[in-house]
Amino acid sequence: MSTSNEETPTALLPATVGVLGGGRMGAGIAHAFLIHGSKVTVVERDEDTAHGARERVAASVAASFERGVVAGDRNEVLDRFSTSVDYAEFASCDLVVEAVPEDEKLKTAALTAVAEHLAPNAYLATNTSSLSVSGLAESLARPEQFLGLHFFNPVPASTLIEVVIAEKTSEETLAAAKQWVARLGKTAVVVRDAPGFASSRLGVAIALEAMRMVEEGVATAEDIDNAMVLGYKHPVGPLRTTDIVGLDVRLGIAEYLHTTLGDRFAPPQILRDKVAAGELGRKTGKGFYDWS
Repeated sequence: MSTSNEETPTALLPATVGVLGGGRMGAGIAHAFLIHGSKVTVVERDEDTAHGARERVAASVAASFERGVVAGDRNEVLDRFSTSVDYAEFASCDLVVEAVPEDEKLKTAALTAVAEHLAPNAYLATNTSSLSVSGLAESLARPEQFLGLHFFNPVPASTLIEVVIAEKTSEETLAAAKQWVARLGKTAVVVRDAPGFASSRLGVAIALEAMRMVEEGVATAEDIDNAMVLGYKHPVGPLRTTDIVGLDVRLGIAEYLHTTLGDRFAPPQILRDKVAAGELGRKTGKGFYDWS
């Protein structure tokens, strides 16, 4: 595999990467590997969503060139990118990253379908932000070549990837993943598989308490966020971050952590009400902030 060849600068990255799901997160993952030299294919459920994925990745790559983050030929980068609706495209990949919505049944089915097409020496990763990676591995024939790669939104700007070790993840797979993260110019935080890992568990805990404070009239969303940004040097406050991530996503994670870790992660009513009203954050124009 390409990860074993250390003679070229791109040797620490898989030569060919597949991404299942081309939404905001999947497009960001594709962008990260593309600009560092990999050939990338995003597989989507139908032609319309595949077209949307291609537009998102192309726009993201263009923005990186415009900001001077990437040098060289933009067309050469995009020539290494393709989209498809056929899982058979994964047969030529050294690594496939699953980036479908945060639903255990959906992810299990998706990973099982991907694994049927993988070469024997290929790696498989899930981008789950909270679900059990060991649980997702149970349906896989080669769980030793599977782990969690939790990218953060927005992927191009984030410098962190949480590497999650499942019960059967091999040392070789972990070592390869740490190399990929370093080659992407990001920092790996290695955690044992546990509900919410490290980042989601802490991030959601802070965000849920911030929501309760809004609910109780303690302070406005803006003032709560400013307290964390100015007082604790958080780059973005917990409620604005929730709007960026998506209130529906945060609710799903909170519900999972509630069932696995107890009542301290019970979603506040304000979160349930906003999701029910379609106020999902930036993607719908309104959440705890007005994004219109």
